[in-house]
Amino acid sequence: MIIFDLSCSNNHQFEGWFRSAEDFQRQLESHLVICPRCDSHSIRRIPSAVAIAKNAQQVSAPNTNVDSTALMPVGAQAVALYRQLVQTIMANSEDVGRSFADEARKIHYNEAPERAIRGHATVDECDELRDEGIAILRLPELDEGELN
Repeated sequence: MIIFDLSCSNNHQFEGWFRSAEDFQRQLESHLVICPRCDSHSIRRIPSAVAIAKNAQQVSAPNTNVDSTALMPVGAQAVALYRQLVQTIMANSEDVGRSFADEARKIHYNEAPERAIRGHATVDECDELRDEGIAILRLPELDEGELN
């Protein structure tokens, strides 16, 4: 696992966790890396701050201008949390398949009953939905085997 410090075109800074530098590049080119604050796809790596461990219980990092920080679970714990998130979404939403963008619009414009949906949409469809003020959450597509 490799952690990159990233920034979008609006200078929002955040971390990205990837299997390798090649995995980061592949996801970046596929528009899978987006800013969590503004959904920008214009992402670049920035120099990483150095963290120095004084002992096993304490880590200090230099002061940065990052808006917020979080202690991220690592390894198996992160995968377990992601698996739980995906399973919760699947159990509490309707799969509308490739009709996601159309169905999201119908719900937004009160042409269909309000409900939680999930499905597939292209990057362009996601951008169009956001431009219309329709809130969506884009998650990477993973096979069940990848969550183990």
